[in-house]
Amino acid sequence: MYQDLIDKKAKLAVIGLGYVGLPIALEFARKISVIGFDINPKRVEMMKQGIDPSNELEKEAFEGCDITFTDSIDVLREARFFVVAVPTPVDEHNVPDLTPVKKASETVGKVVKKGDYVVFESTVYPGCTEEDCLPVIEKLSGLKNITDFKLGYSPERINPGDKNHTLASIIKVVSGCDAESLDEIAKTYELVVKAGVHRASSIKVAEAAKIIENTQRDLNIALMNELSIIFNMMNINTYEVLEAAGTKWNFLKFQPGLVGGHCIGVDPYYLTYKASELGYDAEVILAGRNINDNMAKYVARTVIQHIIKNTSDVKAAKVLVKGATFKENVSDIRNSKVADVVKALQSYYVNVDVEDPYADSEELKHEYGFELAASTGNDYDAVIITVPHNEYKELDDAHFVSITKAHGMVADLKGIYRNKISNRTYWSL
Repeated sequence: MYQDLIDKKAKLAVIGLGYVGLPIALEFARKISVIGFDINPKRVEMMKQGIDPSNELEKEAFEGCDITFTDSIDVLREARFFVVAVPTPVDEHNVPDLTPVKKASETVGKVVKKGDYVVFESTVYPGCTEEDCLPVIEKLSGLKNITDFKLGYSPERINPGDKNHTLASIIKVVSGCDAESLDEIAKTYELVVKAGVHRASSIKVAEAAKIIENTQRDLNIALMNELSIIFNMMNINTYEVLEAAGTKWNFLKFQPGLVGGHCIGVDPYYLTYKASELGYDAEVILAGRNINDNMAKYVARTVIQHIIKNTSDVKAAKVLVKGATFKENVSDIRNSKVADVVKALQSYYVNVDVEDPYADSEELKHEYGFELAASTGNDYDAVIITVPHNEYKELDDAHFVSITKAHGMVADLKGIYRNKISNRTYWSL
């Protein structure tokens, strides 16, 4: 398969062209022939024009690429090597929603042929690729894994907004259903990953490796958040504590904050779900999730307590929330915990304005029920800086004085204005 791809006798297809799939498709398209498949025709038309619907890639990223963008399953049939990169979210009860990955498996089942390769990149719990996705492919295709086609798994490591840790510069974990597939899949990814690949011993090992990467980060951030709550009760600045502790060579430098996005705030639930199926309650992981999921309410409560102390009419109070995306300098609003902050504030009947230089107002309205403010005022009782966008880092004390009342609070969740605010009440996690 690898040689056929190199000689362009076979095509590689990427199914799902979002934050993960599109960069992968374009990287491969600089080396081999690629079919970029997405079920959303509007997104497909944008990519045909060299526009990334996710606003992550510049037009130049599309140049010099041998790629066909399509939503046609007939065109998809021309491929021999399929990479599945669709989302794996959780539902409102934090239960894994496998609908996208199962639908993608159905699509693969309709087009896979003898001798083809199928590699999943979507983050799932150990066993999902072989136990949930493979049976769908085999049933629809009438083919058998190993005998007729080869199955593999290579977890994505795309970090939205990160221009340094790119696909090519991060070691790629790869796995296959047998020794032959592992070798072919590894060589194929080595075409685009300059940092090299790590060959996992099995598909389950590769799935597990991905899921614990973000579970580990989630737990460490949960510890920082709990410390922040404790230190706040002691009137100690958490960031000053972390700065001091960070002078030790083996201290892990994590920070408190809202934990959203499509990975850290979601992936641990896939692992705990599978553990529960096996009869084990993952207490430590779920404890960390509980802390992180409740930080939005903690922030809102702290701000409201300040407002109550300084005004007699809470319903007339105004709060400005600066930042709506799940992290800095991206337009991605998936699983943004800022939405939880807004919802918690609104539950106290205060007036909330939201602004963000990257987020799309229509997307926010559709996803969370609120829009970006058409304009911001100059009489806020509190300003919450939730995301440290570059545009916010240069703001100073005078700016916050100009947009807040005399009793106003600057709630700086990431500590970017530490020791810079002197004329307003300052608080950070």
